[in-house]
Amino acid sequence: MTDAPLGINPTTVLAEWAKRVRANRDQAEAFREGEESPDFYAPVVARFKADPRRSGEANLDYLRSLVRPGERWLDIGAGAGRYALPLALAGARVTAIDPSPGMLSALSETAEEHGVSGVSVLEGRWPMDGGPPADVAFIAHVGYDIEEIGPFLDAMEASASRLCVAELLSESPATAFARLWPGVHGVERNLLPALPEFLALLLARGRLPSVWLSERPAGTFPDAETVARFARLQLFIQEGSEKDQKLRDEVLPAVLQPQADGSVMLQTHPVRLGVVTWDPRG
Repeated sequence: MTDAPLGINPTTVLAEWAKRVRANRDQAEAFREGEESPDFYAPVVARFKADPRRSGEANLDYLRSLVRPGERWLDIGAGAGRYALPLALAGARVTAIDPSPGMLSALSETAEEHGVSGVSVLEGRWPMDGGPPADVAFIAHVGYDIEEIGPFLDAMEASASRLCVAELLSESPATAFARLWPGVHGVERNLLPALPEFLALLLARGRLPSVWLSERPAGTFPDAETVARFARLQLFIQEGSEKDQKLRDEVLPAVLQPQADGSVMLQTHPVRLGVVTWDPRG
């Protein structure tokens, strides 16, 4: 490992990252209603399915450009295959790793529906014992809430022979729902680290990353009910509870912005999106 620039101490950066993740998690536990679901994203898995042949996403076009046909890619935290399937169509042999059975089931369904081959699925959390080797290790919107991010990245770099790739936002995806916390819980949300902190971490580890940047527009949802389903997950409240009623009757109506096509918008500003690449050998 090379020296970090300007004497940045990797231990300090790792400790600060872990501190922010713990604060976010502990706050969630303090306000959680009911028991934690073993498959967190199961209620909203359909939202993560996407056409693997879609166009018009500059970040996806850039990721496709990184593929060398026949290479092995690990998509760590692959979810429903939003990236694994397009990467396979671009010529990669992809192993999609995710702890969610619901997400991997959706991935397999989408692959069959669109006739995509070249993707194998592996249920589990990263890092994992005996993780498969690959030419490229890839994460997309994974890492924000990983407390032990150092060992996570160590395992990525140990598995990849050519390249490590990470797609992250300038603020974590859950930040869009953070504005609901004061109205529902009466407190500000403790936010997770995101792209700026990730870049600082890589530099502290002696890596010199390349960064491709674009802007992701504010997202829309098909209707208020879809927003409510996501909001309950991010607020850790149960459907039908007193706080859920408050969310529906007071908080969401005050912040949702109806769009001309009938959809609704929660997030009011675009965010920067970065695709970060670095040599796993340092």
